[in-house]
Amino acid sequence: MAARIGLEGRGLDLGYNARPVVHAADIRLQAGRVAALVGPNGSGKSTLLRGLARLHRLDAGLLSLGDGSDAHALRPKAFAREVTMLAQNRPMPSGLAVRDVVAFGRHPYRARLGGGDPEGPAAVERAIRLTGVADIAERAVDELSGGQLQRVWLACCLAQDTGVLLLDEPTTFLDLRYQVELLDLVRDLADTGDIAVGLVLHDLDHAAAVADELHLIADGRIRACGPPADVLRAELLTEVYGIAVEVDHDPRTGAVHVRPLRRRAREPVPATGGEP
Repeated sequence: MAARIGLEGRGLDLGYNARPVVHAADIRLQAGRVAALVGPNGSGKSTLLRGLARLHRLDAGLLSLGDGSDAHALRPKAFAREVTMLAQNRPMPSGLAVRDVVAFGRHPYRARLGGGDPEGPAAVERAIRLTGVADIAERAVDELSGGQLQRVWLACCLAQDTGVLLLDEPTTFLDLRYQVELLDLVRDLADTGDIAVGLVLHDLDHAAAVADELHLIADGRIRACGPPADVLRAELLTEVYGIAVEVDHDPRTGAVHVRPLRRRAREPVPATGGEP
């Protein structure tokens, strides 16, 4: 099993074609904890996550594993034994069965000629079971819905058996049941698997429910970081999202609920009838 040591980025700058997107970001993913990146579209959340996964070149900053070692000093296969990422878009591997796609996750453990992975079969079966795709394991991925395929790719990541799991909008394409089940699985992986999880979410209630800490990103900068109740403040969210927001706390569970106010809900109700 992979060592559970986490991942840290300090002073990270990232951009596209000399256009800065993320500025001086500090983020630490710790074993046994879930960190959620939230914020408006285009704020830099996915770019930052890809930088942590070494899928996007850093313009500045340091990326290190939780033991303090330089993450960029590792060869790709060695890094892939420590960190895996479920990206928003992945190619459709036509003609393959689900089990074969999940087995892609074992690539970092195989020798150049494809052998030498004695723990692979058990890791694949565990990933299939955890993600609830056992009943479709022999089906061709071409036949799957978007939600089913999303769970298959998650299983592929879990088969990789890393200490750091990065998820970019993982609830995309999932119906209500599987959204809840996926977030429960993320929480379980952190709690019982001692995995460091970083994920991008748009649903702030989901983020508050699953994460130990939130990183609220706007215009490429981390505007706030901390427990959900500290970050999800009405005045801050109103400023960042540009829409009036109310935040409630469930008196029984303490859960945070974010409610954006529609424009019509803020307009005064017009008077009816004639002059008094």
